[in-house]
Amino acid sequence: MAIVKMKHLRMVAMTSDREELLRRLQHAGCVEIVQPQADPEDPLWAGIARPKAGGLAAAQEEKTQAERALEVLKRYAPVKSGFLAPKPGVGEDELLSEERAQSAREAAQEVNTLDKRLAAIHGEENKLQAQRAVLLPWLSLDLPLETPSTPQITIQLGTLPAAVPMNQAEGELRAASELAELTEVSTDRDAHYCTLVCHASGAESVLEVLKTLGWSRANLRDWAGTAAENTARLDQELKELKAEAAAIREKLSSMGAYNAPLRQLSDLAGVNISREESREKLLDTAQTFLLEGWVPAESWPALKGELEQYPCACEAADPAPEDYGQVPVQLKNNILTKPLNMVTEMYSLPAYGTLDPNPLMAPFFILFYGIMMADMGYGLLMMLAGAIILKKKKPGGTFGHLCGLLVLCGITTFIMGALTGGFFGDFLTQVVKLTTGGDFALPALFTPLEDTMMILIGAMCLGFVQILAGMAISFVSKLKNGQVLDAVFEEITWWVVFAGLGLAIMGITPIVLAVGGVLVVAGPMIQNQGFGKVTGIFGSLYNHVTGYFGDILSYSRLMALMLAGSVIAQVFNTLGAIPGNIVIFLIISFAGNTLNFALNLLGCYVHDLRLQCLEYFGKFYQDGGRPFRPLNLNTKYYEVVK
Repeated sequence: MAIVKMKHLRMVAMTSDREELLRRLQHAGCVEIVQPQADPEDPLWAGIARPKAGGLAAAQEEKTQAERALEVLKRYAPVKSGFLAPKPGVGEDELLSEERAQSAREAAQEVNTLDKRLAAIHGEENKLQAQRAVLLPWLSLDLPLETPSTPQITIQLGTLPAAVPMNQAEGELRAASELAELTEVSTDRDAHYCTLVCHASGAESVLEVLKTLGWSRANLRDWAGTAAENTARLDQELKELKAEAAAIREKLSSMGAYNAPLRQLSDLAGVNISREESREKLLDTAQTFLLEGWVPAESWPALKGELEQYPCACEAADPAPEDYGQVPVQLKNNILTKPLNMVTEMYSLPAYGTLDPNPLMAPFFILFYGIMMADMGYGLLMMLAGAIILKKKKPGGTFGHLCGLLVLCGITTFIMGALTGGFFGDFLTQVVKLTTGGDFALPALFTPLEDTMMILIGAMCLGFVQILAGMAISFVSKLKNGQVLDAVFEEITWWVVFAGLGLAIMGITPIVLAVGGVLVVAGPMIQNQGFGKVTGIFGSLYNHVTGYFGDILSYSRLMALMLAGSVIAQVFNTLGAIPGNIVIFLIISFAGNTLNFALNLLGCYVHDLRLQCLEYFGKFYQDGGRPFRPLNLNTKYYEVVK
């Protein structure tokens, strides 16, 4: 239960062994490769260069193609899997098999080609539909659309606004020329679709009149044949495209067997991306390469044994204190404290060389969550949900930590619910009353509604205990770092003050409080210079008194959330019991408790997180750690079996 000790790895090996060594390190999964800090002005670095890039882009493209093909199959041939089914296992040799990868690449290309053709068909269909819409108003016109004008006769197809009456247009046309004819082919709410035939001698005046009426010539000169003939041709082309698209969809729907190899290809590409990204952090000479990175001290003996098989020179040294800021952080915890990694990572990892907060925080976080939730029914649901997911799905990472934390907090929630007599609020009481008319209540040591003040005092006492624990941790850390005066005047001084206040309130003796007051004054006088001695006294008093008071008062949220959750559950149960029907009661109670449970799951976590990160961590925690990210076989779809 600590921060894993790291060693700084430096290795020089033959370039010919580089790829094999990178694969060996990726298999080991215990080395984070970093870029060496080269000095461009140092002549020793003159012959060193970065490896030639290219493999990373190819791996990224391969992953993109595999994921694109999987998205296509997700629409047409989805894979059915259980909700809590764990990731299937795959052997490392099977995942890295080039023969299987090549087969999957061909499958990805086939799927993506079919999908591209579907997209092209969709585009062609839209184009043909748009052309058909242009021809639709002219279907009844028995005249080839490409019919040209002659030197004697002007022929035009065009439109007039629908607001212009046709009799008005025809009248004005005749007034302009007797040798002109305007024929309406069709009309809709926007326009009249017309043919104009007139003698060339009157064409200019006729077109001028039509222009004033809003005449717009139709752009149909690229068509050959009548509108009906062209529409029939377009319909046939659309029919053929739909048939082709249906055949492609049917073929895609039969490719469900491609899902597994495509997922393996995606995982393989992800593995290659990780390796290529690490490869780009190396430095090359003509025949050798330089690798720098970090390796856990506990993993170094085994790794060293593997590296000795190659002609290389390597060393692993403990980092100097001034380099701690560059050292990655990996936490090592047991089954009870490991779930708290989620909380720590959400806030910030501890700085290397400091304390792992998980074992120091776990008892308080888990207990406080149970106090705020405090219901046997909710606790039972939390334990069952977390345990079932952990057993069935076997999740890792943050989700795995969340499920583990759900189980631990569910236990304390159940215990506190037993102490307060809560089971989905007063669910059992209402059920007994509705079914038998009798009175029933679970035994309770105390209840949120009747013992509110006692719970409030208890919550602040627990908060005071956590603050004292934080001060004790800070005290030990300062002593280890040689900050003796800081430890005395920051922690011991206020422990004496707290003890003196307690003794004075109990009427035993005020002497201890007086000693504490002397220490409060002595601290700034000894540690500060000049006028800072005076201001330091008032600053110390103000900051510590208001700070400790505010921190302790903040723990009243333990009582507030316990009371709120209990009251909301009882309100919904009471509302459900009003009609006197057990079925209606169950429906309303279920809906209300579901909402209350969901709100409290999140609300208790947020408030618990605040108590740890602000009130507790503020006393001793040094954040700023960088997570340890070793070169590894990280996969999305399969669990690699080494």
